[in-house]
Amino acid sequence: MEQVNTIYIGYYFNVKPLQPAVEILIAELGYAGFESFVETEDGVSAYIQKEEWNADILNEVRVLKSDEFEITYTFEDIEQTNWNEEWEKNFNPIIVDGICSVRAPFHEKPNTEYDIVIEPKMSFGTGHHETTHMMIQHILKTDLKGKSVLDMGCGTGVLAILAAMKGAATVEAIDIDNWCYVNSLENIERNNTPQIKVSEGDSSLLKEKRFDVIIANINRNILLRDIKVYSECLNDNGLLFLSGFYNNDVALVKEECQLRGLSMDSKLELNNWISAKFYS
Repeated sequence: MEQVNTIYIGYYFNVKPLQPAVEILIAELGYAGFESFVETEDGVSAYIQKEEWNADILNEVRVLKSDEFEITYTFEDIEQTNWNEEWEKNFNPIIVDGICSVRAPFHEKPNTEYDIVIEPKMSFGTGHHETTHMMIQHILKTDLKGKSVLDMGCGTGVLAILAAMKGAATVEAIDIDNWCYVNSLENIERNNTPQIKVSEGDSSLLKEKRFDVIIANINRNILLRDIKVYSECLNDNGLLFLSGFYNNDVALVKEECQLRGLSMDSKLELNNWISAKFYS
């Protein structure tokens, strides 16, 4: 694959206390145009293409001005010239429940039922984050044969790819981030799952569409805003899998789902992150 020299600005935020400040910070930086985030022990690292950057980029990031949190940061230019080399140094393969592997093209192929090859670049969804890991667990336990599936906030496309591998008849993957959109297309081709359709945008694309299963691994605020839309898109006896929020947010998410006629079936928890299953 041709390597493209793209210069990024990397911001390194030190946050006290970590939560919910990190979650809010990531959401606000995403709206400001940042493409990728890596949560760290001290806070979060965030990246934006230099051509999209300006000196006032953080002016509307309100959490930085909050008296509730102490947030400091540094930033620098980063030139990524060899993606394969970078990810080979930083991206280790994972195996979920002994059934599903998520790895890069340069990793040795494991003996698993589902083997997903991802070259994540600057996108989310390698399986390492707790929310993606739990969503994979949910999908592994769900019969998707012949089903119509939506992966909302698809990142690398890893969850959509797994749904296709599990026999979903049609899969739609949507992400608002252009880098994720392009990366998902690449990974779908790499995993030979042509039944996946990828679109760039948000929940406004879902008008009049219907699905048997909806997967949404996004941040809490967007989930709370869009649960109404998801409920309207679910077929009878449909399933909704939600993640991207913490244990202390479960009551809020559950209440919103109940208002939309959705009942909670079960939830998984990992390091205080939650992935919940609802049904219509």
